[in-house]
Amino acid sequence: MDPLEIDEPGRRVLLMGNEAIARGAIEAGVRYCAAYPGSPSSEILASLARTAPRFGHYAEWSTNEKVALEGACGAAYTGLRAMATMKQNGVNVASDILTAMSLAGNPGGLVLVVCDDPGGISSTNEVDTRNYARLADVPLLEPATFQEAKDMVRWAFSLSEELELICMVRSVTRISHARGVVELGPIEKVARTAVMKPEQRYGSLPPCPNHAEVKDKLRRAAEIYESSPFNRYAGPERPELLVVTCGTGWWYSTEAIRMLGVAERVGVLKLGTTWPLPEALLKRHLEGASSVLVIEESDPVLEYNLKALLSKEALRAAAPSRLLGKVTGTVRGAYGPGVGEMNPNLAADAVARALEIEAPSLPKPLRESMQAEIDFEIPKREVAFCPGCPHRASYWVMKNVLRLDGRDGLLIGDIGCYTLGFGRTGYYLSRTMHCMGSAIGFSSGMAKLAGFGFSQPTIAVVGDSTFFHACLPGLVNARYNRSPFLCVVLDNSATAMTGFQPHPGTGKTALGEEAPRLSIESLCAGMGIPVQIVDPFDVPAATRLLYRALQKNELQVVVMRHKCAVLQGREEGLPARRVWVDAEKCIGEQCGCNRFCSAAFGCPALIWDKEKECAAIDEVICSRCGLCAELCPGGAIRITEEEVQP
Repeated sequence: MDPLEIDEPGRRVLLMGNEAIARGAIEAGVRYCAAYPGSPSSEILASLARTAPRFGHYAEWSTNEKVALEGACGAAYTGLRAMATMKQNGVNVASDILTAMSLAGNPGGLVLVVCDDPGGISSTNEVDTRNYARLADVPLLEPATFQEAKDMVRWAFSLSEELELICMVRSVTRISHARGVVELGPIEKVARTAVMKPEQRYGSLPPCPNHAEVKDKLRRAAEIYESSPFNRYAGPERPELLVVTCGTGWWYSTEAIRMLGVAERVGVLKLGTTWPLPEALLKRHLEGASSVLVIEESDPVLEYNLKALLSKEALRAAAPSRLLGKVTGTVRGAYGPGVGEMNPNLAADAVARALEIEAPSLPKPLRESMQAEIDFEIPKREVAFCPGCPHRASYWVMKNVLRLDGRDGLLIGDIGCYTLGFGRTGYYLSRTMHCMGSAIGFSSGMAKLAGFGFSQPTIAVVGDSTFFHACLPGLVNARYNRSPFLCVVLDNSATAMTGFQPHPGTGKTALGEEAPRLSIESLCAGMGIPVQIVDPFDVPAATRLLYRALQKNELQVVVMRHKCAVLQGREEGLPARRVWVDAEKCIGEQCGCNRFCSAAFGCPALIWDKEKECAAIDEVICSRCGLCAELCPGGAIRITEEEVQP
């Protein structure tokens, strides 16, 4: 049985952090859930979608994060409990409505769960979204454990209803994507009817009176935080050093103190309610400490807020003689303070500096430890397109078209699986990599620079999910302002990078229901933009079409459409044929530095056999797309139309 569906209070189950967050919403009686997929947050909505039939809530993959939060706001206006989830990049997209609707209030519990990605493990940035809580004047909670991830979300709904204000819960990758034991609680079964009465009106205007009311709500939140069970202290009554921490910083701090053997000298104050700060609680603990060390990730948000709090006249007497953290450089990683993830070693270094003791030798990173045990170099894993990925064919076509064109054309990239166009597997073609839809805006601007001597043709590359998420306004702008560039939409029929979630072009919803399939080409045609469709695996046809399009000085769209190889394998199985190398025809080293099998083509299933000095096919991972056979310069890769034996 799905552990999220178990209705046995007190039962202990193993859950991923994101599953624990979803369970917290279920226990709170959530009725509306919306999100846009993005690691490390995707599993929250996925969990809520699969449990929707059991508990009766609504779950959707929205077109983008702003729409997701707006949908949740709408549900909260009718008195229902609603939640929107997203990664840190998504809060940038949703910030317009977040900063506006917090002024309006909401009768139903409304929770925004944000999963940050310190270190940028699966992101183009490591934005610390706690800054948005202060910017938008909304209460912030930060779980440090999997149990808290569940319990905080449940409590956040009650807090939101009490304050009539959206509440923000911030997770990070190491909580969202790790697993731990969670004790289940009771599931609220209160029936709520969605209704908006005639006297109910919600608007940001007038901003000043509404803003003053929000500030008052925050003061009430701070009072509630004073007795919150999510804040706790452990350590000596009068510690030599007080560590103030939150989120994953609590794990790292307690581990560091154990590693250093200084538990009798150091106390740890864990804050789960980090905005606004609980003043009385902090004053009690700060008065007994001469030195304070703040450990958090990734920005010194708590440190700055704590310093601001201590500047108040009522708390100046409690201010420690030393307040250390990332601002002072006491807490720092390989790239300096405020950059990258924390870990127990970095926390131990910081505690040792604060105590002015020498840190003992600490455990080496796993890779270094493994390397010390073996006598050969551990091979580095390269990020690459999956075997059979249609994007490899698309980039192969675009590389050759730009070369044939001969005008030093630019490929302006975007975010998705095709971001790999920035590296070797995409032939280093992409010149940019920022945020969703930005390729359209960049290209639109570049295309208006002819009067300043700019003459390079531009190809803006976006994906099908990105097209619906953030490209439509850019294309409208380009069409309106007559910006001449070529937009290539790589349509692989899924939001593949984040887990194959559906989008408006797939004909499915998050609940697996049939939905209208929005047509990329029809939307473009409706704007009066010439649009053509081609299968990138038909390399000759795709090359001719793209080359001809690049010669025209006008806004155009080319949709390169072929289903994702992984998705196709799951839904339809692999083609009943074998791809293999004819050793007698393989020209091997004669390919030179651009050897097709390893350097030029880059498919993980196509490898170089050093012993035989010949290419080889890893049939275990080969998708049998046949593209390598079509493009092999020596004609050595062959296809046999026969069933591949497992």
